[in-house]
Amino acid sequence: MVKASHVLDRLLVLEMVRVTEAAAVAASKLVGRGDEKAADQAAVEAMRDALNQLDFDGTVVIGEGERDEAPMLYIGEKVGAAQGEGPKIDIALDPLEGTTITAKAGANAMAVLAIAEEGHLLNAPDVYMEKLAVGPGYPDGVIDLNKSPTENIRAIAAAKGVDPHEIIVCVLDRPRHAALIAELRALGCGINLIPDGDVAGVIAVTDPDTTIDVYMGSGGAPEGVLAAAALRCVGGQFQGKLLFRNDDERARAAQWGVTDLNRIYHLEELAQGDVIFAATGVTDGTLLEGVKRRKGCLTTESVVMRASTGTVRWVKGEHRRAPGEHD
Repeated sequence: MVKASHVLDRLLVLEMVRVTEAAAVAASKLVGRGDEKAADQAAVEAMRDALNQLDFDGTVVIGEGERDEAPMLYIGEKVGAAQGEGPKIDIALDPLEGTTITAKAGANAMAVLAIAEEGHLLNAPDVYMEKLAVGPGYPDGVIDLNKSPTENIRAIAAAKGVDPHEIIVCVLDRPRHAALIAELRALGCGINLIPDGDVAGVIAVTDPDTTIDVYMGSGGAPEGVLAAAALRCVGGQFQGKLLFRNDDERARAAQWGVTDLNRIYHLEELAQGDVIFAATGVTDGTLLEGVKRRKGCLTTESVVMRASTGTVRWVKGEHRRAPGEHD
């Protein structure tokens, strides 16, 4: 049982939804417009503004970059209206997970964030991470990044009581995953290839309605921490290993205190203690509906979770616009 944090006041659960709603609504104005940077900038600015209205001393530990460079909410950026006075909060965020998806009006774009007490979210460098995740209900240790995809699929299938060809795997559709996809197809697995948005891909393993059993492959390390935060709230297993392509990335890892470059991080090492996770849909997806514009208002759908209570809340928002107000 995860102990509730006195720092993460109950009110912050709803406040986190307001933050992701603000980013999602801002980004939704650029859906299908073909401009990834403009959509990302709109989401970043709205999320930053919303965070800066909250009465806490927040630090971005997982963000969009490592330098003070607009429009990024960068790693190390201070947010919140009570710097030096309010509760110290670590924040992992992606104001627009799925910039390309948004620009092309595809599925599963979201505004996402997670918060925890200071020091409880892995301060990961902005590099790639190899990820392996399953939902709740499996015995501890059913997945292992030290083992091959084939070995992991067979272990998951055995624990589920099915043959490997009945397992569905979610994988980012990238050239770097060609060998992984070939190995999985040789086992007869079904593969759900997604164009982007691996936070949603990882979370999908927790929802039986998606039929996805396991997430495999590499993606951004920041998204790995966000996905781990969500799994801490709803259950499941996650392992991640940072991947370094050059000396510059290894040097950045050292800057953020990563000394063991081969370490495999487990769920509780990525997101410790009590965690709040929130996401709002920008476009329709498997997890959330996107922002809908209607006469005089717009609607949003969000999910917010808390590790200490295991509570998952689905929040439908109706945001009325003043007469004469336009997007």
